[in-house]
Amino acid sequence: MSSPIVIKVLTAEDLPLLTQLLDMFGVAFNETETYSAAQPSRDYMLSLLRNDHFVALVALADDVVVGGIAGYLLRKFEQERSEFYLYDLAVAEHFRRRGIASQLIERLKVVAKERGAYVLFVQADLADESAVALYQKFGDGQQVLQFDIEV
Repeated sequence: MSSPIVIKVLTAEDLPLLTQLLDMFGVAFNETETYSAAQPSRDYMLSLLRNDHFVALVALADDVVVGGIAGYLLRKFEQERSEFYLYDLAVAEHFRRRGIASQLIERLKVVAKERGAYVLFVQADLADESAVALYQKFGDGQQVLQFDIEV
């Protein structure tokens, strides 16, 4: 029998869960160097968790992070409104195909709305068919180009 999944919005009290989330992202994305090798300092992570413009949620099974989602509230200038950018979403391999990603998105929609967002947006690589299929359940896709500009 599988453990019930609990979705939790992280607060400053949940620093160990944010660390677990980073490690889980590293494994799920096959980018442990990026997510685990040089994690931010405790003060940096606390400042993120205390800021209303950053949101992280985790899916827990027996108090272990098995999925998570993170993103940013972006205040607009043309109107008094905000958009929410879903930056990262992953579920540990052994917990996939159980609806956890959908649960995380549904909960994030509520949190984003509570924080003033009128829309949630996300990018997905066309080659990542699972991600594209997941996001198509929630909204219409647009093909755009993304440019990384060095600063």
